[in-house]
Amino acid sequence: MRYLVMVQGTQADYEAMQGKASAHSPAWSEQELQAMYAYMTAINDDLSESGEMIDGQGLTEPAQTRLVTLGDDGKAVITDGPYSETKELLAGYWVLECAGLERVTEIAERVARCPVPEGVTDYPVVIRPIQDGAGDIC
Repeated sequence: MRYLVMVQGTQADYEAMQGKASAHSPAWSEQELQAMYAYMTAINDDLSESGEMIDGQGLTEPAQTRLVTLGDDGKAVITDGPYSETKELLAGYWVLECAGLERVTEIAERVARCPVPEGVTDYPVVIRPIQDGAGDIC
C-alpha cells in the first residue's frame, strides 16, 4: 500500500530556521538546523535502503508560493502563499510503499521525534493512504 506522510509548518518556522525568531518560533542555531537535516537524511537513507521510499521532498517557504482560485466571474484569482483558512501548510512529504498502516505509523513516529529547538511548535505528522488503480481521481 502506498502512503503520503506529511509534515506541517508555517512561514514563521521557515524564518526561524533562517535565524529570525518570532513570538511563535524561536530562532534555530546552525547546529540545531544541521541536527534536523542529519536526522531527516538518516530517515530518508533508511527508507531508501528498505525499498519503502518512492519520493520525499522538503518544500520551499510559503513566501515563494502562490494560491490560484477562480473568482465568481470564472477568472483566475492569484494571491501570495498557499493559505486558505489557516497559516499551517505542507512543509514536506514522503510517498512510501509500506506493508500496512502499522509500519507507516512507526515511520511517522520517527519523523515526529526530529530534534528541534526548545519552544518550537509540535505539529502532527499526517498519514494518508493513496488510492490505487481504478479509484484514482483525474
